[in-house]
Amino acid sequence: MGGIEIAVTEGKAGLKQFVELPYRLYRNERHWVPPLRIAVKELLDREKHPFYVNAEAEFFLARRDGQVVGRIAAVLDKAYNRFHDEEAGFFGFYESIDDKAVAKALLDRAWQWLQKRGAKVMRGPVNPSTNYECGMLIDGFDSDPMVMMPYNPRYYPALMDEAGLRKAKDLYAYGSSVADVGTAKSERVAEKAMAAAGVTVRTIDMKNFNADVEQVWQVYNSAWERNWGFVPMSQEEFALMGKEMKQILKPELVLLGEVKGRVVGFALALPDVNQALKPAGGRLLPLGLVKILYYQRLISSVRVLVLGVLEEYRASGLAAAFYATLVRNARKLGYSDCEMSWILEDNVLMNRSLAMMGAERYKTYRIYEWN
Repeated sequence: MGGIEIAVTEGKAGLKQFVELPYRLYRNERHWVPPLRIAVKELLDREKHPFYVNAEAEFFLARRDGQVVGRIAAVLDKAYNRFHDEEAGFFGFYESIDDKAVAKALLDRAWQWLQKRGAKVMRGPVNPSTNYECGMLIDGFDSDPMVMMPYNPRYYPALMDEAGLRKAKDLYAYGSSVADVGTAKSERVAEKAMAAAGVTVRTIDMKNFNADVEQVWQVYNSAWERNWGFVPMSQEEFALMGKEMKQILKPELVLLGEVKGRVVGFALALPDVNQALKPAGGRLLPLGLVKILYYQRLISSVRVLVLGVLEEYRASGLAAAFYATLVRNARKLGYSDCEMSWILEDNVLMNRSLAMMGAERYKTYRIYEWN
């Protein structure tokens, strides 16, 4: 068996190899959901995607005997380092065969690249930050991932451990039947507290979508600023994400909390579009789009991605009202299952609240660290 070569991804041919690797590696993974290739390419486009305005990245391929056997991205997120006053680097888009030498070589190469640019620690996987898919699945391999959540083979965590990485933080995903989520008590408490604080809840205004997204962006960068791993998003980056989500969101599942017309919190749940993407196999043509449109009508699950309230209104009952309203609206729309993710392992209040609502922790994702 030949040696391992780690090389920078070059040109269109190299990018194609980088993009295509998981479609080969996962061909027997029945729970993997192939992302649309066009979406992956857009996220990796360092010239056009707004994430890279505040970040540097390099993409590497591992080859053995001329065949691609692994890939990794090294990411220096300047927005993260400015915000946290830290010298951190990240790795992401990791994929490889079950081979500890390949894994170690990829991680070493990413770490070397980051160290040359001043990084004192490397964390990951993030694709390319915690605002996108992030974490490595370490528990809960027996079901498909929901929209914007990753999936990986069972052997990946062992490769990380053998390479010398350690846990930085675990992220939890909770699942529940929509019908089983109890909201009556929380609704009563929330209504009373919100009335006292002058807080109201409304759905997103699709006719003024961009204006609402701009207000939500301001809340997002404030409400999560103390969260571990948080990365502030530029307005351009947030607007692009909003534009992409607009294609699949249901207005009844995007909620804004207001005080005298000022947005002070928001919650977002998305239909699990993975149920429609999976049959398309990562391609829009020739039949992928037809399959997506057909299966989109059969989506039965939603994922609660985001729920945040400005600090001065966290005692207002708004978070509880968001959850109660999302569940009520999901029922009306005919959804049967719900995932709440991801939740930091040390977010005691949120973990306790979800358990009290009857939700079950059924997947665990890990962010690793190396220095």
